[in-house]
Amino acid sequence: MSSEVVISAAVEGDVDEAVVRRLVQHVNARPGAVHVKKGKTNLRQRIHGYNNAAQHGPWIVVVDLDHSADCAPLFRAKWLPDPAPFMCFRIAVREIEAWLLADPQGIASFLRVAQARVPTEPESLNDPKQAMVDLARQSRSREIQKDMVPRPGSGRSIGPAYPSRLIEFASSGWDPEVAARCCDSLRRAIECLERLKRSYGGEDD
Repeated sequence: MSSEVVISAAVEGDVDEAVVRRLVQHVNARPGAVHVKKGKTNLRQRIHGYNNAAQHGPWIVVVDLDHSADCAPLFRAKWLPDPAPFMCFRIAVREIEAWLLADPQGIASFLRVAQARVPTEPESLNDPKQAMVDLARQSRSREIQKDMVPRPGSGRSIGPAYPSRLIEFASSGWDPEVAARCCDSLRRAIECLERLKRSYGGEDD
């Protein structure tokens, strides 16, 4: 049964974990252990161990492109030129926030802003995280503003509850199918997970 396929994962941070869990559920698989590595450097140090594990069972690793390379293929070649048979190594362009912004109706409703304010091409944004904070700053909800927007003089780029708010949205308000329509790196990630589930679960195409 496809629903019995368990997919393990490794990601940079807590928001990424929520996104990956939602994506695995979206393809009717079951999330296994998710290794949260607290940053790109830590994740890269362990990528070959995860790739070795993917010789025997399904894995997805998601990492932000940020400005580490000009494009995802170059980044992928540098990090993991020879992925294992059951490895789905995907790159969010440029940050995981772009995938969340790609569901404009969902994020507008969650942040309580006009949908017209949501960027229409999130993958083209130089800094999707900053775009998310700027949207939250325009929220009709003082709680959203307080949680997601950094306090003046704090020296921080995000508010104190920014991650927990995005985890809430990714887990219960985000529609990956809608988001994939205007976010190519997300669409490819979903297709990769679907192939992974089929190949490991022994389903026919």
